[in-house]
Amino acid sequence: MHFATLPDDRFAQDPSGLAISDDCRSLTNADFLSRTRAAAEQLHELGVGRGDVIALKLTNRIEFVVLLFAAWRLGAAATPVNPALTSTEVSHQLQDSGARLLVIEAGAEPATPVASLSVSEIREAPTGSDQKVHHDQAALALLIYTSGTTGAPKGVMLDHANLDAMTQMGRSALKVTHADRCLLILPLFHVNGIVVSVLLPLVAGGSVVVGNRFNPQTFFDVVEAERPTYFSGVPTIYSMLAALPSEVRPDTSSVRFAVCGAAPAPPELLERFEKRFGIPIVEGYGLSEATCGTTINPINGPRRAGTAGIPFPGQEVRILNADGRPAETGTNGEVAVRGANVMRGYLGRPEETAKVLVDGWLRTGDVGHLDADGYLTLVGRSKEMIIRGGENIYPREIEDVLTSDPTVAEAAVIGMPDEKWGEVVVAFVEPGPGHEIDTDALAQHCARNLSGYKRPIAIHVLDALPRNAVGKVAKPALRSSQTNTNPDRAV
Repeated sequence: MHFATLPDDRFAQDPSGLAISDDCRSLTNADFLSRTRAAAEQLHELGVGRGDVIALKLTNRIEFVVLLFAAWRLGAAATPVNPALTSTEVSHQLQDSGARLLVIEAGAEPATPVASLSVSEIREAPTGSDQKVHHDQAALALLIYTSGTTGAPKGVMLDHANLDAMTQMGRSALKVTHADRCLLILPLFHVNGIVVSVLLPLVAGGSVVVGNRFNPQTFFDVVEAERPTYFSGVPTIYSMLAALPSEVRPDTSSVRFAVCGAAPAPPELLERFEKRFGIPIVEGYGLSEATCGTTINPINGPRRAGTAGIPFPGQEVRILNADGRPAETGTNGEVAVRGANVMRGYLGRPEETAKVLVDGWLRTGDVGHLDADGYLTLVGRSKEMIIRGGENIYPREIEDVLTSDPTVAEAAVIGMPDEKWGEVVVAFVEPGPGHEIDTDALAQHCARNLSGYKRPIAIHVLDALPRNAVGKVAKPALRSSQTNTNPDRAV
């Protein structure tokens, strides 16, 4: 199928069926098609055409989705812009992507160097005949910018064939049908929010509820009111919900599963959440360069806590050793991915593209191993691996030990330079609601569960770990702050 004609296809199948809603309005399939045609007409009048890029600096709202499909209708692509970016960061993305137009929130300051359009000015009804709809699976659809933790953000080029492959894989793995209704709680400037929470249910004939910014105090009120069948979140979200007062007992009977991605989650958290709320969590793994998802724990098969599951149908996963050869089962190495979902490359960066796309495989930079049944366990990023006195240490193992202490909500482990050992282990921990962390007791907990060389030489207690826009702990921020931070406990 082609996303440029998805609104037309949905209209033909069920004009009055619900397509998408937010807290302000609901669009039937007929409304969705009309709004998409109107926006495409307006973009065309503003000079947007085949091969162009529009930038969307918007919060989660219906207009974001409508503009995506309007751009695709014209043969153009979209690049989502995080509304929290600085003007310098926005300018970099606009210049790098070559965006012709930037759509902004009502009242927001226009950005240079491109023309800006307020979302309040988006046309809601077409005034003329429909524009020609472009069909090209090889056409660029999305430019997703990486978080830039290792340099300037890079534009990940995803074409329509990538999106088609990923949504079909998702339909098969997650058993999504026309009866599904997804509650979007992740930001739409992230590929997970776009693909898993919007495109997947729309392709399957289901509907989407666009949620406001996640709030643990009101989240289950929305679930009870909107009756979604699934949603996708990150570990921080599930941790916050699991920490709600015990008297919070919502009706979650409509929800058949929830997806957890973006970062590994402590197995204890997933088990505790499911036991309390009755919602099975399927943990997965993916990255923007693979159009979101690579592995997922089965909906109807064995879910193995602590693993990221098995490959989506149509994808292959290998573990590579240092010389690029496949590693033995159970041996840690770099995760490599192959499938129709793998990106076209990084925009304007052929050398960096060549480093990660090797012989048809995407070299992810993530480290993990596969068990005999093909379940993937992640242990960290290759760039995050700590080498202490020649011993390789993966932060995930230590973080899992730290979070197994009931007073610790989340943990982050980094390596810091050391004259004697080269690097040493340093831990940062965030207390759970209503808890205080006893660092001496936590150090003893580590001593019981970790070999000596893996134990943190310092433990810092923070009210909240720093995070990026999608909820991942921002380890670069921890590293930069380390020199000015006194540990709560030093060994």
